[in-house]
Amino acid sequence: MGTGRVHQMTQHRSALQGVEARTLVSDRVFPRHSHDQYGIGVMLSGAHRSWSTIGQVEAQAGDTIMVNPGEMHDGMPVGNGMRAWRMLYFDPAVVARIATGEGQSATEVMRPAAHDPILAARFAQLFSRVTMTSPDPIGIEEGLMVLVMHVLRRHAFRPPSSNGPSPPIKKALARLHADPAAPVTLRELSELAGVSRFQLIRGFNRELGVTPHAYLLQRRVLLARALMTGGQSIVEAAMNAGFADQSHLTRAFFRQFGVTPKRYVAALA
Repeated sequence: MGTGRVHQMTQHRSALQGVEARTLVSDRVFPRHSHDQYGIGVMLSGAHRSWSTIGQVEAQAGDTIMVNPGEMHDGMPVGNGMRAWRMLYFDPAVVARIATGEGQSATEVMRPAAHDPILAARFAQLFSRVTMTSPDPIGIEEGLMVLVMHVLRRHAFRPPSSNGPSPPIKKALARLHADPAAPVTLRELSELAGVSRFQLIRGFNRELGVTPHAYLLQRRVLLARALMTGGQSIVEAAMNAGFADQSHLTRAFFRQFGVTPKRYVAALA
């Protein structure tokens, strides 16, 4: 589950649909993974280093950290090994709705780290409003729009045009995306891709930063989370997402999100 000896993660109840709020205090090293949401957060103390699509970046206390849907990244402490940060995760539809409504484009990607005191203050304000016991709807809506538009105008850019993964990797990804819960073998994926099993593993590592098995586990975790959000029990979600049992889901879920499925579901109540 990682090398960290201290890991405290609070999944806050969010007053806004499509937005999740977390507070983390950890010296844990997070392996390379991705989310299906936009993430915006602020470092509270310590320092954090992560791999991103533009290379290694570091964030100090007060800096904003950001991640895009599907973007592979990892995370590790810098210095004395302890850091604390808060995060808000936004469903892509939430960001797209605000962007298109304001004549902006949601196709740009957010930079992984920025030193922007105004952005940090706007984040803190929205985080407080989203997690308060008696939320103020108009205040939340206003804070959400101000934060998202600030990021899109100041800290987003259109990446260089790219054809994405190579054709063999695209074929394998299509299979994993179509039915992540279904059993699959390296032989099946390599035959679909038209390459050897070794070439498939090497291609995944080179182009995505993870192995086919690690990528599949991440897709299953995302599926399980969606099923639990939709009302399925943890046991049902584990079975329907392709995990052998609840314990396998719990380990993979914690590895990716830093929280157990039980605590995640409790925050949804």
